[in-house]
Amino acid sequence: MARGTTAFRLVDTGRMSGVMNMALDEAILVHVAQAKSPPTVRFYAWQRPTLSLGYFQRYDRDVAEDNVRAKGFDLVRRMTGGRAVLHDRELTYSVILPGNHEWAQASVVESYHYMSRALRDGFRNLGVQAEMVTLAQEDKGKYPQADSAACFDSPSAYELVVGGKKIAGSAQVRAHGGLLQHGALLLDLDVDDLFAVLRFPTEERKARAQSEFLERAVSVKHLTGRDVKWDEATSAFARGFQSGVGIRFVRQPILEEEWELARRLADDKYRSEAWTKRR
Repeated sequence: MARGTTAFRLVDTGRMSGVMNMALDEAILVHVAQAKSPPTVRFYAWQRPTLSLGYFQRYDRDVAEDNVRAKGFDLVRRMTGGRAVLHDRELTYSVILPGNHEWAQASVVESYHYMSRALRDGFRNLGVQAEMVTLAQEDKGKYPQADSAACFDSPSAYELVVGGKKIAGSAQVRAHGGLLQHGALLLDLDVDDLFAVLRFPTEERKARAQSEFLERAVSVKHLTGRDVKWDEATSAFARGFQSGVGIRFVRQPILEEEWELARRLADDKYRSEAWTKRR
């Protein structure tokens, strides 16, 4: 992509509920696909820890529902695929494009490659030397099949690792005539909380999966020994999009029409038990 050819809207919506975060991503996607809003990069966080499920995940198999309730966590199903993520100590991003954008015209793997370049530069701005996984022939065997429903158990092509450990997890969908990719950038990580809200057939299987997870995932805090503040993180990744893929940002607010659609989607879809437990 030629640098500077497309202006992206950059928005930071801060902390919201899991339901509203997923609803707003979809609402923006609808408006961007209809050319009512420009291509958008959004940064956001979560009002309280939230377990998000991929579109195809089985609720009854993967979610320890009683533990989610006991901990007071939120639960939501994404419109994107992939496995479960406990959103808490992270910066979450979304990139939303119309269907005629160059990245949306590319394959899923190619579009991941574009965006991972931006995220890689963002991590490097925080002093973390992340690298992209190619999963080419020479990489096979380095990242064995995961033994849990957790997203960060193993990387996909062009996802980011540090020392072989995954530090970012992303998922993508093409819908409404556009492309949405969103993901978690791990500033810190509480593995005990994550595995408390995932279901396993036996305690032995759970203990093994948790031990393996600790060998496969890592956070910025673990690598740098410090807490990264929100403004520092959003600035680092905004600059990463600019240097990594040549995005030019414009500051424009989310439209009231986008908020209205997000509120409808939150009520009619993302709060619905039929949606959350659909598979």
